[in-house]
Amino acid sequence: MVRNEAPQPARRDVLRTGLVAGAGLAFAGRGIAAPALSSQRPPVAKRAFRSVAVEREIARVTRRLADPELAWLFANCYPNTLDTTVRQGTAEGQPDTFVITGDIDAMWLRDSSAQLQTYVHLTPGDAALRRLFHGAIQRQARCILIDPYANAFMADPAARSNLGAIDDLTDMKPGVAERKWELDSLCYPMRLAHAYWTATHDKAPFDARWGEAMARAVATMREQQRKHGDGPYQFERVNRFATETLMLKGVGAPTAKVGLIHSMFRPSDDACTLPFLIPSNLFAVAALRMLAQVQDEARGDRAAAADSRALADEVDAALATYGRTRAPDGSEVWAFETDGFGNAFFMDDANVPSLSALPLLGAARRDDPLYRRTRALAWSERNPYFFRGKAAAGIGGPHKGLGMIWPMSIIVRAMTSDDEAEIVECLGWLKRTHAGTGFIHESFDQDDPTRFSRPWFAWANGLFGDLILDLERRRPDLLARRY
Repeated sequence: MVRNEAPQPARRDVLRTGLVAGAGLAFAGRGIAAPALSSQRPPVAKRAFRSVAVEREIARVTRRLADPELAWLFANCYPNTLDTTVRQGTAEGQPDTFVITGDIDAMWLRDSSAQLQTYVHLTPGDAALRRLFHGAIQRQARCILIDPYANAFMADPAARSNLGAIDDLTDMKPGVAERKWELDSLCYPMRLAHAYWTATHDKAPFDARWGEAMARAVATMREQQRKHGDGPYQFERVNRFATETLMLKGVGAPTAKVGLIHSMFRPSDDACTLPFLIPSNLFAVAALRMLAQVQDEARGDRAAAADSRALADEVDAALATYGRTRAPDGSEVWAFETDGFGNAFFMDDANVPSLSALPLLGAARRDDPLYRRTRALAWSERNPYFFRGKAAAGIGGPHKGLGMIWPMSIIVRAMTSDDEAEIVECLGWLKRTHAGTGFIHESFDQDDPTRFSRPWFAWANGLFGDLILDLERRRPDLLARRY
């Protein structure tokens, strides 16, 4: 754990976000410098994209926030993706939008989708924002057609990776930044497409190329059921850290072929222990059904929609038999990973999809007893990556190490809660752990939030914006308080 991690050589200059040191009185009684509540956004002329609808949303929502610091956090975090991470252009006559994660100069299918999802409700009233979404949906389609097994891509589709992944023992194609097979990487573009379609009914992004990319995505999911052999994907990383490589010459741990989809890496980019990652399989069921709706309504492609629904139904049935385990009290909960042989283990990771976040992805009902039991167990000592310290309680994962809480988990907890005390506690933790920067970080030390990773992490910033918008809809009374 390091204080305010320095960017890797291939990363963009983190100072582009305009982070400044806090100043003033003791903050939250913890000896942390209090933030000066001035905007931490880039100057208007240096913002990557400006949306009239988003600016109106910021003004509208901040007026409803009685806590000045939470209002300041929202105003900094909510537009962070548009302010700092998007690059627009054209490709083959179509809009093109490349979205970096923040301090890593590459586009993850997962992150780019999640980063933009928070603005989709504003697209009907903003033509420029619709064009940006059109470009992102098209770029994701082109990425999938380059390599459906890759999780991250370069801006230049002919460029070699600018990350350490260039040395991985796998089929690294031009345009690929990293090639970790993560099931959720194909689910997120399906979810984004569905959200955009249902918000706008704009058929423009859903052309033949998009249809071909989605067919390739569904075919890849079927291929990774591995019913007829291991399939073409192999991956080894030369440093051979356990979380960075796959066993058995890059194929991964053995499984029984039961209809679940293998995911060799988690959304944290850490290797799976058992290849059936249950949160991602649950997400796949939901995403495939979302995809089928777009294939049917936007493209009139009944055959493709039927294929997507058939795979969703098959995986759903397999999850009912092979996706569950038992809590210490004997009650049934969702497992985190299984192998189809009857082996399963329980944990949760902060990155989404997680077991805690299933309702946010359309993968479970908030009031489903199975989900509620699973969520409660994830936020307990039964989860080896649940941490409670002086600063907060939350979930982390092996990616940043023990004792490092990811604010993303706190945001997810608040968004999946109907308990006022629980939501209030989460808002307090988020307010006290940004270390005076005005942004949400990847992770922070459970006892000392000034020890944090990734000061420029757009996904977490956008998810915080989602939380405030969610509470405005569900519990506006909580926005009228100070924390």
